[in-house]
Amino acid sequence: MIELYTAATPNGHKISIALEEMGLDYQVHALDISTNIQKEPEYIAINPNGRIPAIIDTSNEDFVVFESGAILLYLAEKTGQFLPQDEKARSRVIQWLMFQMSGVGPMMGQANVFYRYFPEKIQPAIDRYQNEGRRLFEVMNTQLAKSRYLAGEEYTIADIATWPWVRIHEWSGVDIEGLDHLKRWLDEIAERPAVQKGLAVPPPSSETAEERAKRISQMVTQ
Repeated sequence: MIELYTAATPNGHKISIALEEMGLDYQVHALDISTNIQKEPEYIAINPNGRIPAIIDTSNEDFVVFESGAILLYLAEKTGQFLPQDEKARSRVIQWLMFQMSGVGPMMGQANVFYRYFPEKIQPAIDRYQNEGRRLFEVMNTQLAKSRYLAGEEYTIADIATWPWVRIHEWSGVDIEGLDHLKRWLDEIAERPAVQKGLAVPPPSSETAEERAKRISQMVTQ
């Protein structure tokens, strides 16, 4: 059994999608991160960085894993799914996983902060992160012109990691006009039943996007 500590964010959705794709039994602990519960000592004992997601593998001596990329690698290795055994193919998957962890996630996250949440509209910051998000999407589009998925012809944890961030491009203000291969990839993955199930974990809040943006903008200034 996997104990999943999560929230309805792209990083959280990476893991719930992976768990659904891999057919693993898991129990959800939904954290309301607006209350800073992730900073409480009980959770810091699980994830010293005070972020979501984190997992506890109760079938492996309550082994704890934090950081979404590390969790995906752990689950892929545990199940033998979505990560090739061939040395070169495996490396390609890890390269694109690191591309997401170091590039797509951080740039889109900052685009969200400055475009949606920060109370003062600092246009140079907005432009920087939106432009970098677009550049990274162009890199992906070029790759996806050559292969069905990011690391080749097989769907892997690199796609699972990246898709939840790219799907929110409109919320981040990043245009994907003209990126036809990226659009094809987005649409194809969106049709996967496990992806649809994973996006519903934890259950969506009744709070509207606008209400959430207002609440987070207030938190940013505290």
